[in-house]
Amino acid sequence: MSVDHDVARLNAEPPVFDAVFQQKLAELIAWRRDVRRFKPDPVDPALVEHLLDLAQLSPSVGNSQPWRWVSVDSAPMRARMRDNFVRCNEMAASVYRGQRAAQYAQLKLEGMDVAPRQFALFCDRATPQGLGVGRQTMPEALDYSVVTMIETFWLAARALGLGVGWVSILDPGSATADLDVPADWKFIAYLCVGWPVEEHVDPELVRLHWQDRTSVGRGVLYR
Repeated sequence: MSVDHDVARLNAEPPVFDAVFQQKLAELIAWRRDVRRFKPDPVDPALVEHLLDLAQLSPSVGNSQPWRWVSVDSAPMRARMRDNFVRCNEMAASVYRGQRAAQYAQLKLEGMDVAPRQFALFCDRATPQGLGVGRQTMPEALDYSVVTMIETFWLAARALGLGVGWVSILDPGSATADLDVPADWKFIAYLCVGWPVEEHVDPELVRLHWQDRTSVGRGVLYR
């Protein structure tokens, strides 16, 4: 499947990313949020198709494009995925004690009941595309490629006003079995997509005093 013509035309000539664009890009990155609160309003399928086309431009090891999308649309399947979350969240909550446990119980960690579009993302670890380039010593580079694609999709969606939420509190084995995909596909993410109820530049976990942003990832070791 080829990238759509509108996306292809974006690369017809080398672009000039001026100071205005650079500032807007910084704002886009800053305002990308993990959305958990969605409006029930539908999302135009053409808009989603456009985002999927843009995502195909993401980097991948050996140009393997190992990401595999599963659109979770039926009520019974969504209910199974929601039950998966509830089970896993109960186990996750049991790790905390005291005030932290009370805090955890108040966190909004998914938008699966409302988000109009929901996708499960898998990595096809058996893909022949790319002929193995770049993954002989680090086969997990295929998984990383899926993650970079998700970030591309996430930012592109945010630029169009859509919100994306990544639900990670799920049992991968159960999700893979329930969605009936090839056994050699690895479950990477479950994404909720829709129009956000609210806009915030700071993460919800910061606003709820669960975890502030720190400089721990900013340090650089020089050798």
